[in-house]
Amino acid sequence: MYDLVIRNGLIIGADGKIAADLAIDGERIAAIGTRLEGRRVLDAGGCYVIPGGIDPHVHLQMPLAGLVSSDSFTSGTVAAACGGTTTIIDFVEPQPGQFMLEALAWRRAEAAEQVAIDFGLHMTIPTWHAAEADRLDEVAAVVEAGCLSFKMYQAYAGMILDDVSLLRALTAVGQAGGRTVLHSETGPVLDMLREEARAEGHLEPIWHAYTRPAQLEASAVHRAAELADLAGCPLYIFHVGCRESVEEIIKARHRGIDIWGETCPQYLLLNAEEHLGGLNGELYVCAPPLRSIDDNQAMWLALAQNDLHVVSTDHCPWTKEEKRRDDFTSIPGGVPSIEARLSLIHHMGVNAGLLTLERWVQVCSTNAARWMGLKGKGRLAPGCDADIVIFDPARVKYIAPDTLHEAAGWTPYEGMEVTGWPRTVLSRGAVIVEDEQYTGRPGHGRFVERS
Repeated sequence: MYDLVIRNGLIIGADGKIAADLAIDGERIAAIGTRLEGRRVLDAGGCYVIPGGIDPHVHLQMPLAGLVSSDSFTSGTVAAACGGTTTIIDFVEPQPGQFMLEALAWRRAEAAEQVAIDFGLHMTIPTWHAAEADRLDEVAAVVEAGCLSFKMYQAYAGMILDDVSLLRALTAVGQAGGRTVLHSETGPVLDMLREEARAEGHLEPIWHAYTRPAQLEASAVHRAAELADLAGCPLYIFHVGCRESVEEIIKARHRGIDIWGETCPQYLLLNAEEHLGGLNGELYVCAPPLRSIDDNQAMWLALAQNDLHVVSTDHCPWTKEEKRRDDFTSIPGGVPSIEARLSLIHHMGVNAGLLTLERWVQVCSTNAARWMGLKGKGRLAPGCDADIVIFDPARVKYIAPDTLHEAAGWTPYEGMEVTGWPRTVLSRGAVIVEDEQYTGRPGHGRFVERS
């Protein structure tokens, strides 16, 4: 007799689907078979049973220029859970003079009592850490502490690494057995283009896109791929939104370079002219910027063809008031997406015939677990963590601020109606969402040491 059995569902994994029961003992999956008996039974008739979603790119409680992103670790992870995501990866940003391990311990403690689901952390290597050789000596200890991935930037003052610093940091990470996640844009040139636009009186949000051309994203990807190959460091490109960057990733992989790419719902569903160039365009400022409808289609194709590998959210929410600025260069960047991701990709991808069910599971869960070192997650198999979503493919959901749990008070997907939404969500065997209602408790989530 198992602790819990999920019956009558269609189990979908990265490699196939099967009509079967799934049994859980404690926090782990115990068996998959038929006529399994449990002390508690959940009926998944008419539903998909899938591994919990993994969002490897979120910014909760993130300080920026006197502001803090609007979702706390509590509100953000509750929203994630209600949307079928059971693991997130956020960021550590060491301050000048602060040791990486100290910053890691502080950020872990900040999240620990709040998180509704499991979490990991990326360690940021800012400009000052890369410039001090002894700081990079800390990398191996950070990997040993379960923080496998290191965030680097090719843009933003205070964060940007020039090619020499980037190579030095990539080498340190590669030698320690870690891997790098990268914001890839040619920052210094973008800064010049932005200042030229401001000097000419162009302050509207659409100029955020005009001054960050796709070619300068793609050229940064190209340079980073070559440097990562030279350093022997696996590389993962964050938030890819343009065809040119996808082409650089494809070329690098054909050369045998260990490089992966992710995209986000905003780069699949939103476009610059309609959103940045429309009413309330400031809400849609994010970096890299929204691109064209043709680029949206290119991202879907890249996902389907395994040229991009993961859909994250880069969830970085701000309220309308915080986003309302008269100058596009001062608008805090980022959009909220953490809750609707799984359903948006199902509706716009699977229902539209662009992705198979198996590919949906891969890009929303399994691939992220694999690359990010989340052992025991992203799969439905005996011995894996019982992070499970009972997903109702017929359930219709109208997306609006009052139908979501995010704290920003707005959503870029308002007015979209999706068919397919999580009904029940389990985190390590505990039911935390039941019939779309959050029933868990903040603090349930654990830090996941990745290797």
